[in-house]
Amino acid sequence: MANVITDETIEYVGILAKLELSEEEKEQAKKDMTNMLNYIDMLNELNTEGVEPMSHVFPVHNVFREDVIVNGDDREKILANAPQKKDGSFQVPKTVE
Repeated sequence: MANVITDETIEYVGILAKLELSEEEKEQAKKDMTNMLNYIDMLNELNTEGVEPMSHVFPVHNVFREDVIVNGDDREKILANAPQKKDGSFQVPKTVE
């Protein structure tokens, strides 16, 4: 399939990307976009029959750690650093009237 990128397409993409391209940059962008589309066409020709869709190349399992509290009730130590405290909490200046 012949992928033809027109000047109008380059102008439109430039507007969307908020880019001001020189004439040389526009010509290079046309070549680059054509090469990308040709590569996609080449990939589309591959036989993927029987290939299971995947989101990652490598098997990915839950990589999150358990949410375990390790220093949960050190309120007194934490509040020892507070410049001002009230009722077991930090006291901060009022920001909204």
